[in-house]
Amino acid sequence: MAMNKRHVVKLSDEERDGLTQLVSKGKAAARKLTRARVLLKADAGEHGPGWTDERIAEAFDLGVRAVENVRKRCVEEGLDAGLNRKKQCRPSRQRILDGEKEAKLVAICCGKPPEGRARWTLRLLADRLVEQEIVEGISHETVRRTLKKTN
Repeated sequence: MAMNKRHVVKLSDEERDGLTQLVSKGKAAARKLTRARVLLKADAGEHGPGWTDERIAEAFDLGVRAVENVRKRCVEEGLDAGLNRKKQCRPSRQRILDGEKEAKLVAICCGKPPEGRARWTLRLLADRLVEQEIVEGISHETVRRTLKKTN
């Protein structure tokens, strides 16, 4: 039944007991509990049921590909990787202001405001960052968030 699978899950007694306790307590994130149930049903060891991916997917209302991915991560990276969310290798979007650019923004903010102004506005700061070629373009909202973060 499990012979055509590329990544066969075979849990040790300790792993199976740990997953069973995790599921029975129910005090973890729903996604983690579902993955634990998937691994318990996919277990092709001597004490495991060794269900097919299709049967597991139908039982837990998942896609077959999701079941395959959980099995693959468990076999290749270990039980914890199979249960937990994969860490992002890089941010989805590059930050406009890194530490060096933030420091320049704060330095401008602490400096004297432009001629005819009593203080800096967010839009003036954004324009000054572009004028000094610190960034190519920036929103006043990004300036606000950065200054709020840095106090």
